[in-house]
Amino acid sequence: MGRDDGPRVRVPEQRTPERGPADEAVLRFSVLGPVRARRGGETLAPGSPQQRALLTALLLRGGHTATAAELIDAIWGDEPPSQALAAVRTYASRLRKSLGTDTLASDSGGYAIRTGPDALDLTVAQELAAGAEKARAAGDRNEARALLNEALGLWDGEALASVPGPYAEYQRTRLEEWRLQLTETRLDLDLEAGCHAEAVSELTALTAAHPLRERLRELLMVALYRSGRQAEALAVYADTRRLLAEELGVDPCAELGRLQQRILRADEELARPADEPAPAAAPVRPAQLPATVPDFTGRVSFVHELSDRLASAEGSVMAVSALAGIGGVGKTTLAVHVAHQARKHFPDGQLYVDLQGAGARAAEPETVLGAFLRALGTSDSAIPDTLDERAALYRSTLDGRRVLILLDNAHDAAQIRPLLPGTEGCAALVTSRVRMVDLAGAHLVDLDVMSPEEALLLFTRIVGEERITSEREAALDVVAACGFLPLAIRIAASRLASRRTWTVSVLAAKLADERRRLDELQAGDLAVKATFELGYGQLEPAQARAFRLLGLADGPDISLAAAAALLDLDPHTAEDLLEALVDTSLVESAAPGRYRYHDLVRLYARSCAERDEQAPGEREEALSRLLDFYLATAAGVYALERPGDRAVAHLVSPDRPGLEFTDGHEAVDWLYGEANALLACAHQCASSGMLRRAVDLLCAAKDLAESGANSRQYETTGTALRDAARAARDPRSEARARASLSTVYLVSGRFALADEEAMHAMELARASEDPIPACWAPNDRGIIAFYQGRHTDGEKFLQAAIDNYRADRNLVGEASALCNLSRIHVDMGRVASAVELAQQGTAIFDGMGLSLRTANGRFALGIALTRAGRSADALEQLAEALRVFQGNRQRLWEGSTHFRIAEAHLAAMRPAQAAQHAEQALALRVIGGEWMRGNVLTTLGRALRHLGQIDRARACWHEALSIYEQTGAAEADEVRGLLAPAAAA
Repeated sequence: MGRDDGPRVRVPEQRTPERGPADEAVLRFSVLGPVRARRGGETLAPGSPQQRALLTALLLRGGHTATAAELIDAIWGDEPPSQALAAVRTYASRLRKSLGTDTLASDSGGYAIRTGPDALDLTVAQELAAGAEKARAAGDRNEARALLNEALGLWDGEALASVPGPYAEYQRTRLEEWRLQLTETRLDLDLEAGCHAEAVSELTALTAAHPLRERLRELLMVALYRSGRQAEALAVYADTRRLLAEELGVDPCAELGRLQQRILRADEELARPADEPAPAAAPVRPAQLPATVPDFTGRVSFVHELSDRLASAEGSVMAVSALAGIGGVGKTTLAVHVAHQARKHFPDGQLYVDLQGAGARAAEPETVLGAFLRALGTSDSAIPDTLDERAALYRSTLDGRRVLILLDNAHDAAQIRPLLPGTEGCAALVTSRVRMVDLAGAHLVDLDVMSPEEALLLFTRIVGEERITSEREAALDVVAACGFLPLAIRIAASRLASRRTWTVSVLAAKLADERRRLDELQAGDLAVKATFELGYGQLEPAQARAFRLLGLADGPDISLAAAAALLDLDPHTAEDLLEALVDTSLVESAAPGRYRYHDLVRLYARSCAERDEQAPGEREEALSRLLDFYLATAAGVYALERPGDRAVAHLVSPDRPGLEFTDGHEAVDWLYGEANALLACAHQCASSGMLRRAVDLLCAAKDLAESGANSRQYETTGTALRDAARAARDPRSEARARASLSTVYLVSGRFALADEEAMHAMELARASEDPIPACWAPNDRGIIAFYQGRHTDGEKFLQAAIDNYRADRNLVGEASALCNLSRIHVDMGRVASAVELAQQGTAIFDGMGLSLRTANGRFALGIALTRAGRSADALEQLAEALRVFQGNRQRLWEGSTHFRIAEAHLAAMRPAQAAQHAEQALALRVIGGEWMRGNVLTTLGRALRHLGQIDRARACWHEALSIYEQTGAAEADEVRGLLAPAAAA
């Protein structure tokens, strides 16, 4: 990274007008940056600075003629040279040769440029800004934001850059002022749209660059307040008041004063974006209801009852209706149908989620809330971590809106309570297998099977009237055999509808063999099993086997490749079987190449596997094949991401191959796409004879822990595997599971837990002589000790890790430990050795072509170079690390790198840039959890102090101190020093 001369704000990608073949010779001009002329793809030479000044004066007259005297004044002002007129003519002649006589015309002793309406970028920007103003006046704020972003994207640095003369200087100032006005308007729209967390970083940089511009300060106060940073918002006002008094001898404007009072009162209206009707396609107006079935039949009384209940929410109550009944009775179908009918009462949108309550792992409320908040327009960076905070934000977001929430397949009342809106005008419709008598205020509905008349009508609508008319009695026999359950009727009717050579009697005869079983299974949930038996009994043997075995996997869905491995079939054969199962409605196609079971169908498939699998151990062998597939593929991804890392050589060698990748991005996409299914498989195998392979799968998927992605599921799986290994007295597996758990705890900043797991892993590794935990655990303990300020311990652990990596001939691990040791040497003041260690590690990574690992090396090298006073070199290393982390979806590393870039800018006395990057680190979050967040706030405060924003700096330090005191961090004393009166002076 080269020298950074000013704060960088978010600017959209520069707009390039679409061109066709006829535009290749069109002449276009740019003034919102360096003055340029282009014809098609060719850039024309603009000439000397004075010649560019002449071109500028002509371009900005909008096609009107400029006299020679006016041009002389524009270029030289009050002191033109003696040959000014001749020079103007020379410049004009050169421009005419370059641009063409049709473009530069002589007129009445002067000159004019004749161009098309969109030939000048300034004209395009003015049209876009005018369009944005009209869109905003019409209430279409999203369109206004898009147009303003497009207009601002036309700037390419400073307007009229390096063009001399008084005219260019005046126009440069005018255009910069206009650009700031457009930016303020767009930021105002950002805040109205709820993008306050993203706006803080940009506004921090802008207020540093334009400290006396009160409108920017006002926007920053609102953005901070809506981001939950009230103390900082008030501190911005205090900083502004002091600055204006010192610089201009005036008080802040009335608008700022009123805003301060609203913040002091904790004004609820100010805390949320302006109310606006979202355009139909806007994401803040979700429409998530599944499609209703076109042949919905019966349930008239229930439809009226529920519709009336939902309509009552339009007044002053929050309606909650809970449908209960056995699986297959049609709860979801009825709920979706009623929800569609009630949409007119909920103009602000409809949310839907399958809570998977009947499965082994019901959906977590915090995960559902995250998805709901995103659907309601909340950015990822604004979504808090904890369940309570997400629920509170969810209720606040719904306040004042009329939204219908359909919570399908709930496990119990505890699961759905955080998902209820809690505000008038909203309603929740819940389906569940259990009656929710403990759900206060809910309208409970018990859904029973269809009446014979309704069941026959549904069967007729699916099959067709002409086929039923002559065989009414046989049709009644069919629906009776189905137990009048809607799902069973739909399966039977669909089979008949897809087989035109069958009569209804043929289907009735086929179902007659099941009457004994249906009679035996008429009570409760067993009726669902009987219903599924109708479809299952019609499967070909290969299809039935696939149905039974696929149901064994615990993941939320399964890919075609994984299913093929589990079934021990080639992918084409497996796909044919799976698509046949989709046709029978026993399996759903979640997406192309992905399949899933309805949770009740999965339970039924497993009961079939227990009952019908004849070969001894077939079920265990199927899961073993699936585990082998995930392990082989994940190990391949690990090896591709870390060529030369010896850890993969110490994993169990699977008996079966997995997928092979040659492209790193493809491999990473697979790992993250399969994360839920992969970790579910490892968890499922914790208590079986497949324990060692399950633990090794956890090790191979270590990227999921390091990136922070799927960290909760990774931790849950790691805990189960650790406990299973301990119970099995398998020290090798226990050590590896503990080493993996150490990483996930370390990333989240839970250092005590991380150190405990790593300590046990080291002890077990010595007994089992296992190189994986022998290397990973001391490496983690060294990082933990570094974070806790125990540098001597950290150096000892990391040196042990380096020795162990070298003994294992693991260059990649050695490089990683060298870079970590560099971090400790930085803190110990051994800067020269810190730089050398980081360079050694980075050189190893570079030599092996490891892009992601090289980013880790450059990250450490950037920190060491910053401490060595080589900020330009440090920024170059950190910028490259940031690029790689962004490209590999390493969000936490991305945030951590922004923090280190902030430190480098601060060391180089560029506080505006430091503050901007620190804000980005806060928005993205960083490795190290709350403790590291305190470090970011401390650095942000230092940058703000240099910018003269003392009160906001102190607000950051107070928040950092609170974090340090809660975590017992040693940095608390440093921050207390910053907050001391002497430090402020």
